[in-house]
Amino acid sequence: MPYPESHKSKTKERILASATELFSRNGFHKVSIGQIMKLAKMTHGAFYAHFASKEALYNESVRLTLDNSRAARLVKGPLSLQHLTELVDNYCNLQELEAKHKPGPESVLFNEIGSEKAEIRTMFEASYLSMKKMLETRLLALGKLKKLPIATDRKMVADKARVILASLVGAVAIAKSLPGEAERKQVLMATQRQILLMLGVSESEAEHMLQM
Repeated sequence: MPYPESHKSKTKERILASATELFSRNGFHKVSIGQIMKLAKMTHGAFYAHFASKEALYNESVRLTLDNSRAARLVKGPLSLQHLTELVDNYCNLQELEAKHKPGPESVLFNEIGSEKAEIRTMFEASYLSMKKMLETRLLALGKLKKLPIATDRKMVADKARVILASLVGAVAIAKSLPGEAERKQVLMATQRQILLMLGVSESEAEHMLQM
């Protein structure tokens, strides 16, 4: 007797959830199909009933991470500087590095830096460009509304988005490599502070916003 469609859908979701957790923590190359299926508490053979390959699973996992991240949801919210701060904060949330929460998009970028696999490099680029566009859209809107003291020149805004992403991914890379929690938090907090200062927020206001 064949399984109902709802069962197949739930099984696929379990595989995706396990894969997303492992890929976000360890990267594509350090995760095997066997590890994914073990975490999902399913047999190895069940994998190919849902995905053609590990690459296909990874591709869907990346899209799921970006679509479901808190940062992606935040970008649809109101246009305010506080909201942008929350968006920045959620790109490098320390808890998402350690606890079993939904992984942030910065994990996707960090884990695949320097990959030599063509498919992964393509997905890395797509992930990067998606987040860069999201930041550019938010910065342009806040500039036009005079809620950020930045020019609305697209080239300048694009450069600021690049700096934000480079800073955040770098901060996450360092934080993940440090054993001490206190210094990890300081690295991430300092990065957020410098991003806000770069965007024209005063030091006192930046300090206030980061304490909220």
